[in-house]
Amino acid sequence: MRNSLQPHASFARKLILIAVVFSFSTAALWAQTFYGSIVGTVTDPTGAAISAANVTLTNAGTAERRTAQTDSSGNYQFVNLVPGVYKVDIETTGFKHLTRERIQVEVQSAVRIDAALQVGDMGQVVDVTAETPLLQTETSALGQVVEARVVQQMPLNGRNVLNLVALVPGVVAQGQSMGNPTNTNISAWGNYQIGGGLGNQSAAFLDGAPLNTAYNNAVMLVPTQDAIQEFRVQTNNLGPEFSRFAGGVVNMTSKCGTNEYHSSGYEFLRNKVLNANTFFNNRSGIAAPAFTQNQFGANGGGPDQRQNLLLHQLRRIPAAARGIDPHQCADPGDARRRFLEPARQHGRADPALRSAHYVGSLG
Repeated sequence: MRNSLQPHASFARKLILIAVVFSFSTAALWAQTFYGSIVGTVTDPTGAAISAANVTLTNAGTAERRTAQTDSSGNYQFVNLVPGVYKVDIETTGFKHLTRERIQVEVQSAVRIDAALQVGDMGQVVDVTAETPLLQTETSALGQVVEARVVQQMPLNGRNVLNLVALVPGVVAQGQSMGNPTNTNISAWGNYQIGGGLGNQSAAFLDGAPLNTAYNNAVMLVPTQDAIQEFRVQTNNLGPEFSRFAGGVVNMTSKCGTNEYHSSGYEFLRNKVLNANTFFNNRSGIAAPAFTQNQFGANGGGPDQRQNLLLHQLRRIPAAARGIDPHQCADPGDARRRFLEPARQHGRADPALRSAHYVGSLG
């Protein structure tokens, strides 16, 4: 009997070992990428492929440079690119130098930049200023990018950046999802129907890190509006890298530092002096209830030569009270909580500069 059980015990141990290894290997798959890429084909005036052409990619914000050569079919590619503006230079013997400026790489996008070189001396430069094609031919996923200008300038009640998801066709807000996230059930933060799916059945990522909880698939974190550079909402026909979700995908990327200094400050105020009273309160002779909401902060970024870093730091201090005069609080600090999230590195920059990003929130 003992000998007959030994093969079964050995098989059971192998199954347990495989399950443990699989659990650790799939943990790395949960984090999705927010990087973009640039691909293209280099040809001569007749349309024939040019091999071994030198292609240089430069990040306009950080001066980071990458180099590659075209293969035998004239193809080249640059992957794992932080969203931003780039420049491509292509040169080879017997052809004019070609420069393509202001190539916009958005979050999780694949931009195709094909180049037809002209016969001539390498010292002659052909500068192409055409717009980046909007059609994404490298992917079949359907979606839309909410770009930086919209993220920063769109007025939001409570500055809930997830409310901008509703700007994308195919997204329907549910319940209290469009309200102020303060004092709102966590299940309301990501309660959107995307691409015909049910509410709270979509995925949300920040710099590739998942934001959904195991319970009810709720969004655990609402990023500060000023910390987000842009985000992509994919509604249908998602790629194989996304799974376990019955709706769409919201893929956000945070700001990172550049070789130039930038800073800004803001104050958003709401109170009963600026708000009209309700119809029924006026009819009953009741004054407008006390309401005070202040959201103020500052953010800035730039190079730190001492640490060889490109930094972007943000501080936000929201204070809101409904029906309470905040000046009567015994300890204003009781109404605030501190949140500081060190974010991960954003890649290598100009010669020895590393890129780092810090996001903080006080309130």
